[in-house]
Amino acid sequence: MRELDVIIAKYQELRLQETRCILATVVHVEGSSYRRAGARMLVDEYGNITGAISGGCLEGDALRKALYALDRQENKLVTYDTSDEDDAIIGAQLGCNGIIQVLFEPIDYTDRHNPCALLQTAIEQEVPVAISIVFDLDKSQNQLGTSLIANESQAVLGKQIQGNLHKVLLTKSTEVIEGGNSCFGKIETAERTNFVFIQLHQPPVKLILVGAGNDAQILAQQADILGWDVIVTDGRPTHANKERFVGSCQVIVTKPEETLKNINIDNRTCFVLMSHNYNYDLSVLKLLLGNPETPYIGILGPLKKYERMLNELADEGIEVSKEDLYKIHAPIGLEIGAETPAEIGLSVLAEIQSVLTNKEARPLKQKTEPIHDTKQNQFQKITL
Repeated sequence: MRELDVIIAKYQELRLQETRCILATVVHVEGSSYRRAGARMLVDEYGNITGAISGGCLEGDALRKALYALDRQENKLVTYDTSDEDDAIIGAQLGCNGIIQVLFEPIDYTDRHNPCALLQTAIEQEVPVAISIVFDLDKSQNQLGTSLIANESQAVLGKQIQGNLHKVLLTKSTEVIEGGNSCFGKIETAERTNFVFIQLHQPPVKLILVGAGNDAQILAQQADILGWDVIVTDGRPTHANKERFVGSCQVIVTKPEETLKNINIDNRTCFVLMSHNYNYDLSVLKLLLGNPETPYIGILGPLKKYERMLNELADEGIEVSKEDLYKIHAPIGLEIGAETPAEIGLSVLAEIQSVLTNKEARPLKQKTEPIHDTKQNQFQKITL
């Protein structure tokens, strides 16, 4: 389960118990930080924390700030400077060299557009959405907070915002979704300057495991920890059953030629062919060829198996396009010396992650620039 799903599940529990709580969100980072903008934690009135905004260094002081803002029942922006080695508040001498802005928002259960309610709407969507969080670096000003959830069509749920700010946020939300990246904006009016973090929220990765063997069990467990949606398909009911797979997995018993009947494929749907049955895998591969949506098709087994598949496809007059050849990964996985099923699973999931994020999967120590793209942290001037 993804972190945000866990936070919202806790929010629902606290709401039923009528326990007061407050949401803390990292809304901007300048320099280095363990967590980036969009990291969140939920704090209840007893000091219990769900989620995290750092690697543990900020949570102690953030808890105190959260309870103070909860008592005052007002949104509060707090700045943490981890570049200050003598900062007694953080007290960790982290060496992260970053300035972190954290927004605290008390939750009003009577407000159907409270921050957690909006986030719940976001995680329920099957399409990308943009989450707009409005704040002011002048801490004496009102902090509007988590305000809007919008999809690519500008269908929106959120607070009533005065003036042109609402329209600007919707327009920029569309750009964020189309561009595939979150952004930070600076919106100046005659009255005040608003800063905004528009976060791109993607639906979970959908991992289709074709094959329900013992190695698929382990891969499904690993993907579940990542918060991915896992679907297992196999023709053998003795293998493809709920008793063998984690509770969140969808398990389908099907003939290979009917594998895609009950699966909605989008641009985050990845396939791993691992049935250990050559003909079964080949039949499913034929179904996937020419599909413009799926970004990744992995085939478990040696290179000779894949070459045999290509030869048989050619003999049948089936031409594999350059686009399909690019998205097919065979043999599957990154070269990390994997031997055991768990190690192979790690190799496979790491490769899928690198494909989805368009990264080279090289050691970070080989990078000469910062781990994260600092250009994306800059506030863009957004005109009304």
